[in-house]
Amino acid sequence: MLSRVAETLYWVSRYIERAENVARLINVNNMLMMDLPKGVCAGWEPLVDIIGARQAYQENHTDYEEQKALRYLLVGKDNNSSILNSIMSARESARTIRDVIPRDVWEEINLLYYYVKDNQNEGLSKRGRFAYLKKIIESAHLIFGSLDATINHDQGYTFIRFGSIIERADMTSRILDIRSETLITTEEAKPYENIQWISLLRSLSAYQMYRQQMGVRVQRSDVIEFIMHSEVFPRSILFCLYELKSLSEPLLNSSGIIKVIDKTIYDLKHKDVRALKNGYLHRYVDQIQIDLAGIHNELAESYFLKTPELQE
Repeated sequence: MLSRVAETLYWVSRYIERAENVARLINVNNMLMMDLPKGVCAGWEPLVDIIGARQAYQENHTDYEEQKALRYLLVGKDNNSSILNSIMSARESARTIRDVIPRDVWEEINLLYYYVKDNQNEGLSKRGRFAYLKKIIESAHLIFGSLDATINHDQGYTFIRFGSIIERADMTSRILDIRSETLITTEEAKPYENIQWISLLRSLSAYQMYRQQMGVRVQRSDVIEFIMHSEVFPRSILFCLYELKSLSEPLLNSSGIIKVIDKTIYDLKHKDVRALKNGYLHRYVDQIQIDLAGIHNELAESYFLKTPELQE
């Protein structure tokens, strides 16, 4: 397979995964703000932090008022990780390899782009926001499902899977980091602490699976353990790392990337994540994000034409 094609497939899936994750984040944050009294929820600022865009956001905005933050996250032209820009990047990349991907997949990506662009006012309104975001999430699932069912499961599919899984692991680490960092723990907010941890789980579509594996009670240490160490939940960091290793093993010249993944797995498995509190959790998740960037860079050096910087 041509390096150019492998790289393009990788980024198409990363962009689609990113758009789906941001849509889910906005949806859950919207519900959290309705569940909590005014002053208890941290508002929209944490979402800008999760996508790593605080500095860029503050260049053009003085506050995190709902409409400003929402527009930035949904369709912000100056936000590389906005849903619209992510889908647009996926569409432009997919257009260059239309002979490689199934026609139905290309058409669905194209339809999703025009839906996001043409119906952005629905996403910005309280009345239409839920349906708008639900459509984006369902379309992303349809794209990945169609790829799984209709494309040859060869090297190209490996790079598609690799892109979606590494983006998923990165977003899981960001959600855990920022959501736990911005958790409001004042006496006034104490009765609502449980709701805030449930919101973190729902941001990852993890609430039902958490209850199956960890029990009905939702508490800090169990949530962190589940999100970081679960070997059966597909959005946990450890599960994603195992998946990345499995995808790497059949590739030629993969010893370098497997070595980086193995080290990250070893460090994570042997870390008592339940004991990580306050700044210690933040620093450890920062290290995981550095390790994920290292996995990306090793993949790029081994299989792509050049080594691009990890795109935010």
